[in-house]
Amino acid sequence: MRECFAPLLGQQQAVELLTQAVQQNRVAPAYMFVGADGVGRSLAARCFIEFLFTSAAKKESLSSLQQRLRQGNHPDVLWVQPTYQYQGQRLTATEAAAKKLKRKAPPLIRLEQIREITEFLSRPPLEAPRNIVVLEEAQTMAEPAANALLKTLEEPGKATIILITPSPESVLPTLVSRCQRIAFSRLDIVSLTQVLTQTSNQEILQHPAILSIAAGSPGSAIAAYEQLQAIPQDLLQNLLQVPTSQRKALELAKQIDKDLDTEAQLWLVDYLQQSYWQQWYQPAMINQLEQTRKYLLAYAQPRLVWECTLLFLCQTLNWQN
Repeated sequence: MRECFAPLLGQQQAVELLTQAVQQNRVAPAYMFVGADGVGRSLAARCFIEFLFTSAAKKESLSSLQQRLRQGNHPDVLWVQPTYQYQGQRLTATEAAAKKLKRKAPPLIRLEQIREITEFLSRPPLEAPRNIVVLEEAQTMAEPAANALLKTLEEPGKATIILITPSPESVLPTLVSRCQRIAFSRLDIVSLTQVLTQTSNQEILQHPAILSIAAGSPGSAIAAYEQLQAIPQDLLQNLLQVPTSQRKALELAKQIDKDLDTEAQLWLVDYLQQSYWQQWYQPAMINQLEQTRKYLLAYAQPRLVWECTLLFLCQTLNWQN
């Protein structure tokens, strides 16, 4: 059954800990999967659930069980993601993107979602050895939601709860103390290249800035490449050359504000930092873009933020030349 973990590359220690827990019948009531975005934490959770459930299943039902798990419709698994509030509905990031909503604030795991977890765990598992709840981006819980989850962690019943988060410091210490920690590491460049090639994403290797942004995270590399494709190419090319006049700088700031939502603008800051550093090695440009990030996160008017940024970059390069 260890082949359940075959899609997860470069995380041997995490795989060994999780497989041993199942094989020795010592599955913890709560885990915290810790590591950078895109290194395989969510994939590991899916592999772990499949390994746990199939280990207790009859051989003739394995195919059907695996299919339901991979389609996300098993009755004993609840997958929780941060959400936006929109017209009385909760939307995940994927659903918000599909509706082309312009998102200003980041998504959150909300108190009502924790209440749904409590209700889900109030019944025994229907088919599997235990109920499983996975909370992606657990660091997005506000304190009331985290406190409500703490009560559930104290008495989870016949269940296992998996919190996925970048670091233990990003969630309440009381939650950390009740979870067994599983660490996920960034990949070296050889392993990262192998993963991207095996997943038919080798075209990403032609973009040094994206590989720098990814910093050893295959998921981050793929997400960055997808974001790159979503930005208008004329806008991107003009930004990579840096505006040569004040008028051009103001026009580009207007286009950024018009075409990109806040999350895309924040990603663009990362991409420009990497690209500009590789071209000019100018710390002042990188520092200015870092200020841009801070202002965008503080909900300053985006067009004004980009006008100041691009005028500064234009002046810096013109002065250098």
